Amino acid sequence: MKRRIAVVTTSRADYSHLYWPLKLLAAHAGVDLQLIAMASHLSPEFGATVAEIENDGFPIAARIESLLSSDTDVGMAKSIGVAVLSLADTLGAMRPDLLLLIADRYEMLAPACVALALRIPIAHIEGGEISEGAIDDAVRNALTKMSHIHFTSTEAARARVIAMGEEPWRVHRAGAPSLDHLRRSRLLTRAEVEARCDVDFSTPALLVACHPVTLEQETTTEADALFAALGEVAGKGGVQMLFCYPNADAGSRRLIARTREFLARHSCGQVFVNLDAVTYWSLLRCVDAMIGNSSSGIMETASFALPTVNVGMRQQGRERAANVLDAAPTPDAIVTQVAVARSAKFRASLEGMTNPYGDGHAAERIVEVLTTCPLGAELLIKRAVPVDGSAPQTGGAA
Repeated sequence: MKRRIAVVTTSRADYSHLYWPLKLLAAHAGVDLQLIAMASHLSPEFGATVAEIENDGFPIAARIESLLSSDTDVGMAKSIGVAVLSLADTLGAMRPDLLLLIADRYEMLAPACVALALRIPIAHIEGGEISEGAIDDAVRNALTKMSHIHFTSTEAARARVIAMGEEPWRVHRAGAPSLDHLRRSRLLTRAEVEARCDVDFSTPALLVACHPVTLEQETTTEADALFAALGEVAGKGGVQMLFCYPNADAGSRRLIARTREFLARHSCGQVFVNLDAVTYWSLLRCVDAMIGNSSSGIMETASFALPTVNVGMRQQGRERAANVLDAAPTPDAIVTQVAVARSAKFRASLEGMTNPYGDGHAAERIVEVLTTCPLGAELLIKRAVPVDGSAPQTGGAA
């Protein structure tokens, strides 16, 4: 019998990471793939990216309307609850052999909670990483403890998951699946990017990706310094700013409004509501630097040795390569690091660097494990790893 593997995707960001695992699962003769699209995928405000999934040829088994039209933390919390209610019915009827989740978005708590109650084993991608300045860190760790199979991006992340008490046989270093686009997808040429994005790279371009800092009481506080710094850089002329939409978190609408106000005032660029994975990767290859607080600036820009200015606390603690320049959330600090990032000397220093997050073969490793790992009680029943490293206890009453 085929293994029924359900996969949840909630946004353009995680879909770009899941694309190649989905392609291989869909083509596997022994897999019945059930794709569940939810949250911002179904929101017109965030690009209705469910259409991108359909255009890529993936049948969608279920659509879960769960994202409230809100810009608050209460809205985030309620969105989790709405998703739980709908997913209980969906997964209760579907009863997959495995549920595949990725990363650290708060809405991923919903399918994990439902799967736990329904005794559906969970496989999780990108556990063991650190982002101390966002609720993502706690979400990621919660998903790790609720999961039964783990795919980490780095060896350090694998060690961290095992240190959390997960049995080593369950924990696989696969690499970040987003990097598979470099090896498997045909990226656009510079001219194709210019045509598709309506950009002229004869003027240097900076890519800006700023998300709310969800552990702050005021989630957009650090954006004050960022926009002040960008204004100073733009005021010197000779550069264009290309903005990506923020995540659907508390404060995202304020960031969108500030971005549009900034571009109206400075007339130096544009904002992209949604970019498909290939276009986004191709854009990374063409711009001069990236600025903001996105995990993409840590995990993906290293593949192009692209100078990246990482602002503030959101990605604090995450492993990073030599292309990442950290800046405190002050205008002076950000402007200083942008100048370094744009310098020929710094760009030259990155020649020959490698990306610590993988080699572009993650999807193969993930699918191999998903299609061969044990199912049933052998997978569901996790045995605690003693703190002294000795063999697990075999049971018995206290």
